[in-house]
Amino acid sequence: MTPADRLRTLLARDELLTMPCCYDALSAKLIEQAGFELTFMSGFAASASRIGQPDLGLMSYAEVQDQARNILEAITIPLIGDGDTGYGNAMNVRRTVSGLARAGCAAVMIEDQLAPKRCGHTPGKDVVGRDEAFDRIRAAVDAREEGADILILARTDARHTLGLAEAIDRAARFADLGADILFVEAPKSEVEMRTICEALPKPNMANIVEGGETPDLPPEVLEDIGYRIAAYPLSLMAAAMRAMVETLESMKIGEQRGHHLMNFAELRQRIGFEDYYRQSSIYKSTERVHDKT
Repeated sequence: MTPADRLRTLLARDELLTMPCCYDALSAKLIEQAGFELTFMSGFAASASRIGQPDLGLMSYAEVQDQARNILEAITIPLIGDGDTGYGNAMNVRRTVSGLARAGCAAVMIEDQLAPKRCGHTPGKDVVGRDEAFDRIRAAVDAREEGADILILARTDARHTLGLAEAIDRAARFADLGADILFVEAPKSEVEMRTICEALPKPNMANIVEGGETPDLPPEVLEDIGYRIAAYPLSLMAAAMRAMVETLESMKIGEQRGHHLMNFAELRQRIGFEDYYRQSSIYKSTERVHDKT
């Protein structure tokens, strides 16, 4: 099956998909090794990892597509790509959707924020008017219908400035236009989350940011509410950053670092050294690589 087909199969199971989000090839590889069936390339985390900058529209379409390609070469599970606002007008949206489909993404998220977009749980964000928002999703669906084998994840951030009712109305129209997955960003309570899932057709996605505006509810509660995907965009990056900062602090004062570190044997195994050695053993010309490593 294609990546899009595999995602359709997962969504057809009618149960919650817990989706840790990746930011590079290694984090995506660890997600697959842990047994998760789906991941998302977090724009927040990818921007921090790739360019060391906040998620404020600084990464270009080409950088996002390249990051997605690198991730997809390391995993076999479906990846949802972050298409932001589409990087321009409706024609740019079509190019973004087609390009991420060619890269191998199973789905692409397109949102209605005013460019430059912002993380959905940070201040200062706003949304475009309805016509422009609908044109973006219409263009994304057109790209899919014209041959891009990819699902459309339609996101609205209208809750922040225009209220929950407007956000639900926009998402409902996104569904009418042909979006495959709906995402109303940053509801502020469990009641709002239930209102969203009751008002909109499935599947809906919840975005759980630790310390963000949306309640960090257990997976069984999210499933009961009616969500089909629970995304965790910053969990891995926050864990990695804390471990790195603590290790650096230990190094700076000369303390032992072992309690912060994965052991060398497991590190090599997870990165893929042992797989490389096993596969390369049939080729005589690669034997010297073993000794150097």
